[in-house]
Amino acid sequence: MTLTASEPAIADRLALAREVAGRAGDLQRERYETRLTIASKGASIDLVTEVDRACEALIVGAIREAFANDAILAEEGGTGAGPGAEFCWIVDPLDGTTNFAHGFPRFCVSIGIERRGERVVGVVLDPLLDERFEAVRGGGAWLGSRRLAVSSETAFGRGLFATGFPYDVHTSEDDNLEAFARVVKSARGIRRDGSAALDLCYVAAGRVDGYWERKLHAWDVAAGILLVEEAGGRVSDEQGGPVDRSGRELVATNGPLHDSLIEKIRRRAV
Repeated sequence: MTLTASEPAIADRLALAREVAGRAGDLQRERYETRLTIASKGASIDLVTEVDRACEALIVGAIREAFANDAILAEEGGTGAGPGAEFCWIVDPLDGTTNFAHGFPRFCVSIGIERRGERVVGVVLDPLLDERFEAVRGGGAWLGSRRLAVSSETAFGRGLFATGFPYDVHTSEDDNLEAFARVVKSARGIRRDGSAALDLCYVAAGRVDGYWERKLHAWDVAAGILLVEEAGGRVSDEQGGPVDRSGRELVATNGPLHDSLIEKIRRRAV
């Protein structure tokens, strides 16, 4: 059994998301550990390569050809259609650019689709492991033919968590380091692998029990949030409330560990 969508408008967009994620993933595999042109987008650790731009051009071009009236929000600037569009594609053509640039095998293609502001499709492809994570609103979260479910862990001390650090970590005091220290002192372990989209997929798959990060962007989280929710997990901001589209403050867990993780990472008054 694999993920399907009953509504034609959703099914058609899911099919295209799968196709273009696969094509972008092929390009990433071809260029992995080859000579790259690397630039900074502001902060010295916020990188972009010609592969990011080529993957985005491929994805955005295919969307515009198939669904000319859909809106597009993409990391490297690709946009399309106006604010009244029914569907909006939110695209990270290469999540984990720093990893890709260094030859560290942890990066992906992430494509989320909203319908009138509601997340309805998420596709995340890890091209090196050939793992495609998918979700449709109401249809569950899937890895190939396997339906995903979050972990059942209830003890924080046995939990494995993931996080990341913002691109302004060198200059900002809101750097996640204190929260990191509190969790690492209390949990079984923390992983910091450099791809928000894959971290969220791993929560959905039960590979990690929770994930948090600050100062993200919509394209980092659009697909992954839906995957966690459809796998039975919980997603919120750091106050436990609804997470907005931007992902500027995100906590995603299996559910039982959610409140405990929020308590550990909550900013402390000086």
